[in-house]
Amino acid sequence: MAKSKPKSPFAGRWRIVSMSAWDESYIDEEEEGYFEFDDKGGGEFHFGYVHGQMDYKPTKRDGEPAVEWTWDGNDEMDPAQGRGWAVVKGDELHGMIFFHGGDDSEFVAQRKDEPDPKPKKPKR
Repeated sequence: MAKSKPKSPFAGRWRIVSMSAWDESYIDEEEEGYFEFDDKGGGEFHFGYVHGQMDYKPTKRDGEPAVEWTWDGNDEMDPAQGRGWAVVKGDELHGMIFFHGGDDSEFVAQRKDEPDPKPKKPKR
């Protein structure tokens, strides 16, 4: 009988509540800012005009479970890529995201299992 893998403490959707480089209005500019990790080593994020696909690996930081990732995506209409890392502290995700050759930012996110529904268009 195959042993089931324990669920990653990172799996799921995390709502970005703060970033050191950008304010909340920028974070939520296009949609509610988030990081989302699947249970297969992939994921995605979106904040401001930045959207990326992640390839992550579980690791340890200061003896605690952590994830480190590389990402590829867009910043506005320009291609962008970089790396990042995160740890779970209580019910929050704390980490850093880096843009190759550019900005970086600390972030804090809170677990959110379901994305907010898209606003419905008014009926005519």
